Amino acid sequence: MKKSQTSDLQPIALLEPVFDQCLTVFEALKIRRTSRAIGHRKIPLQILSDIFWAAQGINRLRGQGPFGSPGRTAGSASNSQEICLYAAIEEGTYLYEPESHRLNPVATGDVRALAIGAGQGKAGATAPVRLIYVVDIERFKNAGFQEPGLHDPEIQKSYYFVDTGLIAQNVYLASASLGLASWFHNCNKAAVAKELKLKPHQRPLFGHTIGYAED
Repeated sequence: MKKSQTSDLQPIALLEPVFDQCLTVFEALKIRRTSRAIGHRKIPLQILSDIFWAAQGINRLRGQGPFGSPGRTAGSASNSQEICLYAAIEEGTYLYEPESHRLNPVATGDVRALAIGAGQGKAGATAPVRLIYVVDIERFKNAGFQEPGLHDPEIQKSYYFVDTGLIAQNVYLASASLGLASWFHNCNKAAVAKELKLKPHQRPLFGHTIGYAED
């Protein structure tokens, strides 16, 4: 039998967020910044869990969020939730599943070097985690309110770029609050799509490196 692409990886069950260890929103805004000097030190599971929950975790149960669905920490166009958040680590790449709050394996192998754009150097090359933001265009079809712009390719771009920014800012603020360095950047779109075996309606957009600042 052919070996599965993710046969060596297991889902990573994330922990419930811990709220009393964080700064206030305004304290986090005061120290929020981009830092490319990120070292290799591993991120503890609790802090990694908190980052993903802050990024686009569930903060309202089904029936309490938009159009009766679960609510997330980051808004999206008509609650289409079209941005998928991947985590590239040394062992492989995982997809964040907000409903179960876990990371599901997608591909073995280290693609962190692809989660950064050409010409951006080797800054953060050994950082423990690089996030990859991927838009799934098909999800616009399941949005809670089907306004005409959701089906216009140019307007779709404005929506998914803004929605990515909302998630990225959550990551920035959570990183600042939890003592991590953070850097939002481009990614090697063609290579990422190939390595993760993305479908035509799934498009890599950006990368985001997180970790502890180098000493």
